[in-house]
Amino acid sequence: MEKPIVSVSNLYKSYKEGTQENAILENINFDVKKGERISIMGPSGSGKTTLLNVLSGLDEVTKGSIIIKENDITNMSISQRTKFRRGNVGFIFQNYNLVQSLTAVENTMLPLLMNGFSRKKAIKEAEKMLELVDLIHRKNAFPNKLSGGEKQRVAIVRALIHHPSVIFADEPTGNLDRVTSRTITKIMDDLNKEFQQTMIIVTHDLEVTKVCDRSYHLNGHLKEISNSEI
Repeated sequence: MEKPIVSVSNLYKSYKEGTQENAILENINFDVKKGERISIMGPSGSGKTTLLNVLSGLDEVTKGSIIIKENDITNMSISQRTKFRRGNVGFIFQNYNLVQSLTAVENTMLPLLMNGFSRKKAIKEAEKMLELVDLIHRKNAFPNKLSGGEKQRVAIVRALIHHPSVIFADEPTGNLDRVTSRTITKIMDDLNKEFQQTMIIVTHDLEVTKVCDRSYHLNGHLKEISNSEI
């Protein structure tokens, strides 16, 4: 039986305020198979972004384990987690997080440069990815010349270009209008099928949730929910 690509066990995350300890995440347990898309929903302040941050190694857990591709990131140092993320994790953010001084193709190829690719090879691969999302004609445009949907397409292919073990997406359609959101959702669906890309997506968008394989509701605790409960 194939091992899950992500396995989370007995995960707790809390913060101290003075002498008081406040639990944000409690007893989180779930597995994700390679190629699965998981959506996580929940009210504002329920811990969704905190969960993504600890799953990706951006933040430390209080207790528990997070295993990605058979590596327990909770036992890694900060520098080890940084190195692991560089090769194994992709991010898609609500506010795109593009580098304003770089063109679409330069933003797209950043993960490859960080992983030691030559500039020539990185440009070639970035152009291939931009072709997939119908943006090759905008490859030399800077972010301030791109629409919201175009920025998010660049952000998506930047996250995918180094074929990470898992992509974490935080409200990827949150800043987009309904029509553009549907376009972005279809692109993410198509790219998931193209690359068998594992995705863990925090979202309030029911259209995004509908294309996911499984859905969870988070409010401190994590509970798997059926389509009828969404």
